[in-house]
Amino acid sequence: MIGAIIGDIVGSRFEFNNYRRKDFDLFTKDCKVTDDSIMTLAVAKSIMETEKILKPSFHSTHPIYYAQVEKMSVKYMQEIGRKYPNCGYGGRFKEWVHSDNPRPYNSFGNGAAMRVSPVGFAVKTEREVSLLSKAVTRVTHNHQEGIKGAEAVAVAIYMAQRGWSKDEIQKKIEGQYYPLDFTIDEIRDSYKTDLSCQGTVPQAIKAFLESTSFEDAVRNAISIGGDSDTIAAITGAIAESYYGVPADLKEKALTYLDNELLSIYHDWEEYYEERKNNKQVS
Repeated sequence: MIGAIIGDIVGSRFEFNNYRRKDFDLFTKDCKVTDDSIMTLAVAKSIMETEKILKPSFHSTHPIYYAQVEKMSVKYMQEIGRKYPNCGYGGRFKEWVHSDNPRPYNSFGNGAAMRVSPVGFAVKTEREVSLLSKAVTRVTHNHQEGIKGAEAVAVAIYMAQRGWSKDEIQKKIEGQYYPLDFTIDEIRDSYKTDLSCQGTVPQAIKAFLESTSFEDAVRNAISIGGDSDTIAAITGAIAESYYGVPADLKEKALTYLDNELLSIYHDWEEYYEERKNNKQVS
């Protein structure tokens, strides 16, 4: 999840001022945390709180688990989201955050994909990737393209952290989700802001696939322009699962989080370490 947060922070100053090169400072005084990080942390909180109520073994076998995740996703996206009213929400999502009767609104916006990264790290099987990504996504983005975009990102994270090669990840994405028949160099000068999953997720995944390191992946993502914080958040999440994250970048990024967001992040670190240990034992 720290990869998504880093991508969001680094990309925040370029969202409305695109920079189509890779030679930029990663962190400056103009960088900030946006809705990408805040909602990613809310999804993480939803998963962790669900597992305080229900055993994580419900993941692969019990619909009660996923119903509880949906309930917790609404609770924490609203509860946390209302504390950060000016962090960059889209209009319809902002209405949903403040609604007394929140309902999905058939969105296929890239918000579905920007916040899903905790799913890829929390699951044990590919089947769980699909079920859990749907559970945290369809509370708002219940359009099929929104669900597909979130699942594609979660699948890429799941595969990358389990040692699958980039070629294998690309084949999976192309076979089940999106064509990736372009290069970053080919689209850098012509790519325009597209807030849909189908116009953001393939580009973010390709930025990872062409990278040589975590940092290079984030630079690739920002260099194409468009919705820079979201593209870099998606790319950063996948790159984290493949490369890991340099300690200095992690340390710097966490200075942009306030105490509440930092507390959720540290809770997630503990949760994820426990999950990793359980996976190794199982």
